[in-house]
Amino acid sequence: MPRSPILAAIDWKAVFDAGLPYAEWLRAGATPGNGEAMEALREAQVLEPAVASFLAALPRPVRVVAIAEDWCGDVVKHVPVLARMAQAAPALQVRFISRDQFPEVFVRFLTNGGEAIPKFIFLSEQWVECGNWGPMPAPLRDLIARGKACGDVAAARKKVGARYDADPARLETQRELLALLEIASCKEP
Repeated sequence: MPRSPILAAIDWKAVFDAGLPYAEWLRAGATPGNGEAMEALREAQVLEPAVASFLAALPRPVRVVAIAEDWCGDVVKHVPVLARMAQAAPALQVRFISRDQFPEVFVRFLTNGGEAIPKFIFLSEQWVECGNWGPMPAPLRDLIARGKACGDVAAARKKVGARYDADPARLETQRELLALLEIASCKEP
């Protein structure tokens, strides 16, 4: 016999509808200069050809709820990638919410118990949660987890910074986001 859900269901449509589109979210930002920096990064963001082709022909609509705040360095690095992908994909819609706006949503997406952002939650056209991403590519999350495990987060952050420097086009991020878009837009298993 199936068990009742432990957590209450999320009304993803209501959460999405309460969020802000990218341009409005940038204008509402509270950290001087970060909005302009993210917009410059979005404009400069080059998409891999395979990513651009897939986005242009996204087989079904996908919605993303982005939990992000403009003061965060990882938000500044990764939101422009998602925003550029949305610009290239007419069927991709993104809305931004803050951690405090929907705490019952954010608490479900903690990273190793921490309140790390950004978090991108991918939803199908039927508002079904299909996956989430963040606050950084998986190999970098692993570096931070290792740093916490051995008690040297500073060394882990230094390695993460070097990886960011080695991937200025955020190719790793593009590939991981594309994989989630493929799942959320699929027409068959």
